[in-house]
Amino acid sequence: MFTVTKDLVLPCTVTGSWPRPRWFDDSMWGRPLDTCMMDVRFREKFTDAMTTVIGDLDRAGLDILTHGDLHCDDDMAGRSWHHYPLQRWAGFAGDHLQSEATRSPWLRYPPGTMLNEIYTGWRWPHVTGKVEHRPLDYPKIWRLAQARTHKPVRFGTCCSQVMGLFLDLHTSHYRDRRQVVWDMAVAMNQELRALRDAGCRCIQIEEPTLHFWANTYGSKSDEVKFMLDAYNREVEGLDDVEIWIHTCWGNPNMQRVIENDSYRESFELYLHACRGDVWTVEMTDRGFREIELFGAMKGRLPKKVCVGAVSHRTLQADRAEDVAARVRQALRHVAPEQLIVSSDCGFGRQGCNRDVAFFKTTAIAQGVNLVRRELGLPVSPVRAAEPALQTDLVPKG
Repeated sequence: MFTVTKDLVLPCTVTGSWPRPRWFDDSMWGRPLDTCMMDVRFREKFTDAMTTVIGDLDRAGLDILTHGDLHCDDDMAGRSWHHYPLQRWAGFAGDHLQSEATRSPWLRYPPGTMLNEIYTGWRWPHVTGKVEHRPLDYPKIWRLAQARTHKPVRFGTCCSQVMGLFLDLHTSHYRDRRQVVWDMAVAMNQELRALRDAGCRCIQIEEPTLHFWANTYGSKSDEVKFMLDAYNREVEGLDDVEIWIHTCWGNPNMQRVIENDSYRESFELYLHACRGDVWTVEMTDRGFREIELFGAMKGRLPKKVCVGAVSHRTLQADRAEDVAARVRQALRHVAPEQLIVSSDCGFGRQGCNRDVAFFKTTAIAQGVNLVRRELGLPVSPVRAAEPALQTDLVPKG
């Protein structure tokens, strides 16, 4: 169900999270948004930060904007991306270091590495009872963002099955973690339906773990089949919403979290078996490996493909010409009517600073415009590139 991109050819966007303005130094730390918004200082900072992020993305020239994940706490390596729902749904309690026995083999790193520091520094609630939905305030967050622009705002949220990697069971209500993942998918579906009812028509489900599981156990394994069913349950009943499926290979403090970053095993799963309209793939940081997999169905893909044309893991701000070259490479395998251009992942989660994020982002918009002109397509205005609107103008004499 294409809503946002229905009439757009070669649109551009970014994945989601955005670096916070330095003065937005408050977090919710598990409290309801309504409670926080009664504090006039938080209310001013949160709404002004939303205005700032929307303004950054609009000025950069994007066609589709995001809410910047500003509801997530300013915590270590972006833990709140997973943690925000877990702090609010019923069935969870406390903050604990996950046990060695239950830790995912994907998340074990040697001492003296950043990833070991992150994954041993993070704390998680125990599952202490039945997981049930409690409001996450996604409708209100989306309204605050959409009220600040005429351009569409896509709302992104962490997929429930990712959160299941970190949870230890301390209740007789569940026999295994699969039941927890399923109940989280049901709870998230309830929140996403409320988001749809608020008027949001473009929702991004971030990081189903099918590519991780398929590379480890095989695409036809029981583990993968269950996670596929859980993902499809999470987006059930959202047929009037454009669903984006975001996949990458990790982004805590800009880090890749797994070495085997091939999409080959999960390619058919994401393209055909997952409910949704757009599949986002990390490409630039991987040197556009496997983009050729899409070529056999060029112009006939069952989903649109959103390629990352700048990396979130490098600090060098890309040039428009760099982005244009990557878009041309993608167009050899994906028709322009089915191609969307974005970043590999978000720029937040203790990632790069706002200047780097901004100039990478406007390079996306300017690079896409270069290719649009070559194809005879309309271009989008990019105020960041207007000579008369630069911060400082060099005198002529």
